[in-house]
Amino acid sequence: MTETIDAATQDRALKARHRAMWALGDYPTVASEVIPELGPVLVTATGVRNGDRVLDVAAGSGNAAVPAALTGAVVVASDLTPELFTAGRAFAAAHGVDVTWEEGDAEALPYPDAAFDVVLSCVGVMFAPHHQQAADELVRVCRPGGRIGLISWTPEGFVGEMFRTMKPYAPPPPAGAQPPPLWGDEDHVRALLGDRVSDVVARRRTVTVGGHATPEAWRDFWKSVYGPTIAAYRNIAGDPERVAALDRDLAALAARYDHGTGEIALDWEYLLLTARRA
Repeated sequence: MTETIDAATQDRALKARHRAMWALGDYPTVASEVIPELGPVLVTATGVRNGDRVLDVAAGSGNAAVPAALTGAVVVASDLTPELFTAGRAFAAAHGVDVTWEEGDAEALPYPDAAFDVVLSCVGVMFAPHHQQAADELVRVCRPGGRIGLISWTPEGFVGEMFRTMKPYAPPPPAGAQPPPLWGDEDHVRALLGDRVSDVVARRRTVTVGGHATPEAWRDFWKSVYGPTIAAYRNIAGDPERVAALDRDLAALAARYDHGTGEIALDWEYLLLTARRA
């Protein structure tokens, strides 16, 4: 009994850390200015249509939820960090659609079995620390014959490498937590979903990110808006040499991927995976 209580207490503390991390900075700006095209790509690939009951898991500020609602679907946006909903509601209002915003843990979704026709997550559920629990929930709340659609950064792509670059400077992950970019590995996701799904289609694609004059300018923007990067810098704030090292490492990463002329252009690889609930 004591072990069960301790595990529950640890999980609550872990989720509180995650919520606080994603509330740092300005993730809605990332969603709307850096990767705005990903939500519509996911909605189209999953075949969301008028009248569908749609759940966007780890929805953030609605990068996929709002495009789904634009099809005429009935959309619920669920996220562990409700601080992001203010921007999400403004985003939905600007597009003239209604979205229901509800706080929820991707590893313990507050919905009954088979409640949705389509379950989506756009670079969201990949950050839940326990991958199998999160995958089980995606399947559970999707009706038989319904669709599941996921976009996740790949381990080999830019964002996967960015997380490896930050890892030596970031707080150590809690015991049992799995690296987020594993969701960008097709074999890993197929194993998580298992024989509970059929018609799996997985494609690797890239989104090109620009808007900054130099690698250093990209780094300075990223360290001001992105929760995991802000958390890494806060972890080493008392060590100027390590701060300078992380500054160099992130700028060097951007310079290595840059293929632009004038302002930088970075190709970020992601896995687009769709499946049908068996």
